[in-house]
Amino acid sequence: MKYGERRILWLVLAFLVVFLPMCADSGSGNQNTETDSGDSDADGDSDSDTDSDADSDSDADSDSDSDGDTDGDSDGDGDADTDSDADGDSDADGDSDADSDGDSDSDTDDIKIDYKFPADMADEDGSSLWLRYPKVPSARVEQYQAAFTHVVNSSNSDTLKAAADELVEGLSGLTGESVSANDSIQGAGAVIIGTPDSSNVVAGMGLDGELGKLGDEGYLVTTGEVDDQKVTVVAANSDVGVLYGSFALLRHLQQHLPLSGLPLKAAPKIANRILNHWDNLDRTVERGYAGKSLWNWSALPGSLSPRYTEYARANASIGINGTVLTNVNANAQVLTGQYLDKVKALADVFRPYGIRVYLTARFSAPIEIGNLSTADPTNSSVKQWWASKANEIYEKIPDFGGFLVKANSEGQPGPQDYNRTHADGANMMAEALAPHGGIVLWRAFVYASSNTDRIRQAYDEFKPLDGKFNDNVLVQSKNGPLDFQPREPFCPLFGGMSKTPIALELQITKEYLGQNTHLAYLGPMYEEILQADTYADGQGTTLAKTIDGSLFGHKTTAISGVSNVGDDTDWTGSHFNQANWYVYGRMAWNTDLTAKAIAEEWTRQTFTNDPEAVAPIVKMMMASREALVNYMTPLGLVHIMGTDHHYGPMPWENSLSRAEWNPVYYHNADGQGIGFDRTGSGSNAVSQYFDEVKNLFGNRSSVPDDYLLFFHHAGWGDKLASGKTVWEELVHRYSLGVDEVDDMRAQWESVKDRVDDRRFGEVAEFLKIQHYEARWWRDACLTYFQTFSKQDIPDGYAAPANNLSFYQGLKCPSNRDKPRCPQIETGQPSPAIIP
Repeated sequence: MKYGERRILWLVLAFLVVFLPMCADSGSGNQNTETDSGDSDADGDSDSDTDSDADSDSDADSDSDSDGDTDGDSDGDGDADTDSDADGDSDADGDSDADSDGDSDSDTDDIKIDYKFPADMADEDGSSLWLRYPKVPSARVEQYQAAFTHVVNSSNSDTLKAAADELVEGLSGLTGESVSANDSIQGAGAVIIGTPDSSNVVAGMGLDGELGKLGDEGYLVTTGEVDDQKVTVVAANSDVGVLYGSFALLRHLQQHLPLSGLPLKAAPKIANRILNHWDNLDRTVERGYAGKSLWNWSALPGSLSPRYTEYARANASIGINGTVLTNVNANAQVLTGQYLDKVKALADVFRPYGIRVYLTARFSAPIEIGNLSTADPTNSSVKQWWASKANEIYEKIPDFGGFLVKANSEGQPGPQDYNRTHADGANMMAEALAPHGGIVLWRAFVYASSNTDRIRQAYDEFKPLDGKFNDNVLVQSKNGPLDFQPREPFCPLFGGMSKTPIALELQITKEYLGQNTHLAYLGPMYEEILQADTYADGQGTTLAKTIDGSLFGHKTTAISGVSNVGDDTDWTGSHFNQANWYVYGRMAWNTDLTAKAIAEEWTRQTFTNDPEAVAPIVKMMMASREALVNYMTPLGLVHIMGTDHHYGPMPWENSLSRAEWNPVYYHNADGQGIGFDRTGSGSNAVSQYFDEVKNLFGNRSSVPDDYLLFFHHAGWGDKLASGKTVWEELVHRYSLGVDEVDDMRAQWESVKDRVDDRRFGEVAEFLKIQHYEARWWRDACLTYFQTFSKQDIPDGYAAPANNLSFYQGLKCPSNRDKPRCPQIETGQPSPAIIP
């Protein structure tokens, strides 16, 4: 052995003798020594930190799984999860992985990626959404360049061509080299796409067993050998499944994950994953904060905006397969021949991306555009009109999805106008659609003048109709019994109607959650909703199981999200609002995915993979919704926003003609206390839940503080689990929310050099607005509620910036689509809790 070699050996031995015992004595048993900076834990750091994460899960900073769970545990229940089937996947992609520990990167991958951004980082405007394909760092790019040189597609299918085009664009961008499209293998690095029917190569790879488990839309991305050449295969039972698999592969690569993370495989849990646009034919958008409607009806069908295709790409990339083009407050004109030609043009653009179009149907359309004298659903002429209209639609659009209907709510016409039931109306339309395979989504939002508690209305009207709807009717219910509040309990119709499929309606557009300026990532809210236990069939009967068909055996399933998309350059009115479109699609595909995992993958695709930026961005996202609840509606308060525009606080409003239009109806504050009594001594709305939930919410000793004032009128001096009185806890939570926004601003400031200047500045400006508006909410609500509690602001909390008359005198906003209130943007909002 040469001297140099002996010297190295002695140095190694010395290291082992001196340093290993020190490491063993350190007690750092959970320290992650993995050096792969492509690691997919939510904060992106080496997992030895002990700080508390925003979502308060104990594994938040110590795991290395992209779903935020401990290794081997895909569902967060604490048990090692070895399920690798299409529905039991655990990584952030929603795919199952080759790794035995279930995480999305390989334990044997030792590539260290050094994220150094150039000083001249190009500005971005957000128009690319999460479909950005910048070249990956050099440490990973050689692996990708060798694996992906060309895409092989042997089919003329429009959908497979879209998949091939996406792969060519994505792989070319990520590898920095020109990836070609071919109809046969051209050597090493082939990516073969297709079904067993469209590709002889796929047919010959023996994938039938795995593909048989994936259904019509599932996908498998795997590796193999063909003619002694290593290939990557994107396979499925349908062309659209191949498209979904292509996006899954690109999503994996966009996160700079190793190829040893393959295979990827997943299938959707819910059949119809729909985006509901509340868009009007004049291009205004109800509750839209991102500009005008995408649909330029005056230019259709002759002129097709390129954004229609970009919209379809974005939806397909996250698994959305349906879009309702028009507002639930429907205009019958969209069902005329002139407009159906325009709808056809959009359907033709969307079809290659697996997206079916739906329309909102105005119940009185037979009168308004059909020259009938009635819309009675039992009338033979009315039935024939709808049957003829369905035939006309399907002749133009063979894959038309069906109708979404809002009836007998907020003045909309419906079957009750003729003393008929919701089932009568829905079934009449369903019969017209049934020969074509269409469905009816009949909304359960029945907001009508009533002397009963408003939150009882949906259950009271629809529960007696359970089992009376046709097979192709779904009752579509908002997640809560009220109206898309920052937090409210789940609607008791979920689980309460066992014989009728219930579709879940979520709101993406943040009507009550800060609209376009406030950062409020809705993933934690969606997760809270989907995992809520209904007890419909005992413990563990989550809301997700009531909508995916697994609990009651329903074959027709659906989930809908009220869109936040408009014609703004960034699509959604702010960069972080894009995350809510994204997380809706991902959770609609797989209801078991975690909000934290999805926040991370969105961040990596949208901004950067740099762990020094991923960590604070994910942390602020995960904290944002709870912060908003704190500074707007803590302890179960609801609906105390400004009336009509729903912007800013207005808990004092009590002048509107119907009681349930007024915020005072919901908080019911008086000299004794605050909150709405929905127990047996009040409206008894709590009785609509199964006993376990009823007892939880109905008993003062067990109701979670988060729902306290939703179900109980609590005394100002009542003590909570925190040891504080109701008044003290209100002050604390309102104040905490303000300071949590201050923390979010600091976290964003920490990524200043790691995000392009334009997007950094635009987000920073919105966070500043949010901070001032959080203080506005706190000070306005506390000064108002103080008139009832007659108590001072406790020591340790900042006094309100202004008196109550100042807040009551504000005239905001001047523009309800881009609402602002500059009068409140003075001074320093924090600290609200004085250190």
